[in-house]
Amino acid sequence: MHLAGIKWSLFEFIIVTSSQTLISAHNISLNHHGKNVLDKVSFELKQGEFITLIGPNGAGKSSLIKVLLGLIKADSGNIKRANNVRLGYTPQTFSPNPFIPISVIDFLNLNQKVEPIFLHETAILTGIEGLLSNPLKNISGGELQRVLLTRALLNKPNVLILDEPAQNLDVNGQMHLYKLIQDIHHQQGCAVLMISHDLHRVMKESTQVLCLYHHICCMGKPKSILQDSQFNDLFADQMDDLMATYEHHHNHCHED
Repeated sequence: MHLAGIKWSLFEFIIVTSSQTLISAHNISLNHHGKNVLDKVSFELKQGEFITLIGPNGAGKSSLIKVLLGLIKADSGNIKRANNVRLGYTPQTFSPNPFIPISVIDFLNLNQKVEPIFLHETAILTGIEGLLSNPLKNISGGELQRVLLTRALLNKPNVLILDEPAQNLDVNGQMHLYKLIQDIHHQQGCAVLMISHDLHRVMKESTQVLCLYHHICCMGKPKSILQDSQFNDLFADQMDDLMATYEHHHNHCHED
């Protein structure tokens, strides 16, 4: 889906300087049942950045997102947001209640007031304009991901936080969704923080990659991460899909 022809004047995104830090995390630690989920995690998300958060299953990625959103409270550390931050968020999993007869358009309007014209223009952008009257419970997984992205955009965010938005989509669905996210990032200049396992599809777009394994084991420009030894250890089974090269080093190791 391309953005040509969309009435972007309807998107009254907040204008900020390109260097402004929108969200900063400092020494975030989280413990669950005696195990460190997050261990002194620190990073910044600046206006216009596209940070991809990667790491093995159980590494604490979704927990970090929820701490940033204020959905769960960290045991220590602090989160700072710029005063003008507007968040758009898509969760990792969402299952419509099959017993609640709600349409897509009613779901998009749920608990928020949205101008009808803005809603319809956003639906055109994300390619769901033909689904608005459909029961939410009847749409496909790929359609649901676009509906969730639409709802996130209705907040007119300058920060998009996406937790594995292409999960369970086929290859074609992944390509279309990532292209849409990239177009939104380029056209609107909003910051994006996205968890993804589809490394070969998101590396090129990312301005920075953050590799998490309870702590930040490495972070840097996309090509640099690909030659990091710890990154290679964590993602050895996916390396055949990765095409770039680059230098990046750190000198610590993970315990088994």
